[in-house]
Amino acid sequence: MEVKTISASDTWQIRHEVMWPDQPFEFVKLEEDNLGIHFGVFEEDKLVSIVSCFMEEKEMQFRKLATLEDYQGKGIASHLLKYILEFAKEKGVEKVWCNARTNKKSFYEKFGMIDTFKSFVKSGQEFTIMEILIT
Repeated sequence: MEVKTISASDTWQIRHEVMWPDQPFEFVKLEEDNLGIHFGVFEEDKLVSIVSCFMEEKEMQFRKLATLEDYQGKGIASHLLKYILEFAKEKGVEKVWCNARTNKKSFYEKFGMIDTFKSFVKSGQEFTIMEILIT
């Protein structure tokens, strides 16, 4: 399992396939993608998990954490999340946050992320904002 920096366009296929398969492909492209740092996990040279990070001053938001279905449940997303939390710490980030799908909240809590109880719905999907302070 190897984590590498990838281009925004490298994330789109997995975003679409895993997160929004019922939406048009263009739906997964973010306006701010060119401002982000994108990471991918490779298994035997195959991109299997992705995340996009956006830093602003001392905060970092991560978005679109997704793992191909055949590779889920193997600790890959956990490895990637630990990687970006360490990356944030190295960059002097003080807070990391994400818009988590409500049904995935317990996954983020395992890493010390706390539900802010600020929630919203996007395209029929419920989200809550989760955050962690980096020390």
